[in-house]
Amino acid sequence: MSAIPQNTMAPVDLTTVGPGNGHPVVQPPVLGGSDYTDYYLLNDLLDDEQKALRRKVRDFMDQEVTPIINPYWERAEFPHELVPKLAQLGISGLQIKGYGCPGFSNVTAGVVILELARGDLSISTFTGVHAALAMMSIALLGSDEQRARFLPPMARLEKIGAFGLTEPAHGTDAVKLETTARKDGDAYVLNGHKRWIGNATFADYVIIWARGEDGHVGGYVVEKGTPGFEAEVITGKTALRCVQNAQISLTDVRVPAENRLADVHTFRDTEKVLLASRFCVAWEAIGAAIAGYETALAYAKQRKQFGIPLAAFQLIQYRLSRMLADITDMLCMQYRLSQLMDEGKFSMPRVALAKMHYTERARAILADARDMLGGNGIILDYHVARHLCDIEAIDTYEGTDTVQALIVGRDITGYSAFVPPTPGAGR
Repeated sequence: MSAIPQNTMAPVDLTTVGPGNGHPVVQPPVLGGSDYTDYYLLNDLLDDEQKALRRKVRDFMDQEVTPIINPYWERAEFPHELVPKLAQLGISGLQIKGYGCPGFSNVTAGVVILELARGDLSISTFTGVHAALAMMSIALLGSDEQRARFLPPMARLEKIGAFGLTEPAHGTDAVKLETTARKDGDAYVLNGHKRWIGNATFADYVIIWARGEDGHVGGYVVEKGTPGFEAEVITGKTALRCVQNAQISLTDVRVPAENRLADVHTFRDTEKVLLASRFCVAWEAIGAAIAGYETALAYAKQRKQFGIPLAAFQLIQYRLSRMLADITDMLCMQYRLSQLMDEGKFSMPRVALAKMHYTERARAILADARDMLGGNGIILDYHVARHLCDIEAIDTYEGTDTVQALIVGRDITGYSAFVPPTPGAGR
């Protein structure tokens, strides 16, 4: 489902600027075009409105994001200047209905996420954290009053959301989270730490998951400026450098009782949100893979060695064909999963299978694309290097491929392999 009608982007001349040792120097493309990416014509399955939205998002990423994102990535800064422009796209909230949100089908939301990720994984991650995690937590688990209070300004991107589940000592085993929530009059007092929380350094609303005095986990909307809440950006990252991941410290943070999400009763309620977010992450991996393939194809057609284009070499054609096969496989699989989601026939194992498969193949495709660009592949100007670094984070967050495999494995075998057997057990 990757590409819009063919030949919609003018070819990029890679050999027109400046001599190098008496010969033209290959110049970086903005991105490869959409030619030959939608090999099974999945775009034809979209209606006119979906196609128009897809084109709008792709144009936004190509025209507004791609030209400026590399310096931000290199400086590890978030491009706040893009937020008002993102708001104008009208996509915030994705599948949420009402409250100013677009109420997309899962197929439509997937197309949007794919195009965001094809342009830049930091921007798609920002959108995913804000909409698929923070907003979805409120939409699925909040009261009518909470939805009416929080969601409209978030849909307009006037207020930004973050999602605080992971802790320094608890990632995969987040079910064992240690952050606490103690009832004190008309408020809850939160204490603990969170880590890897995207958007948290500038978010207006951070959903903090904490364990209550009854031992059950609840969700609490912590508003910007609340005393005792401190978010320190995590530096030194080699992936998703634009995303402002934070280490959060919560010291006697008082949250009004009306900010406790009304329909959260146990940790299992978080899975409703994580399923929706993991579905979006699967689409992200496909978008990144498409970016790598399209650029590698454009480069191979125009870069010459030994007097002929790289694309004329057998090995290059084989590698491009394998990339296309993987992308076509992922698109067909994800389109069907999106249909099942729209029909209410979804499950965490089905989404886990997609996330596991796509991130693994996207890493391989981007590594191949980097290699095909030779030395130019490690330069940010060609964008593949940025995607290659960023896909490492996509592979990890929302559960690694191993975690996804264990979710699927438990479903198909009936045995849970998450907790290793006790040493010496059974002897």
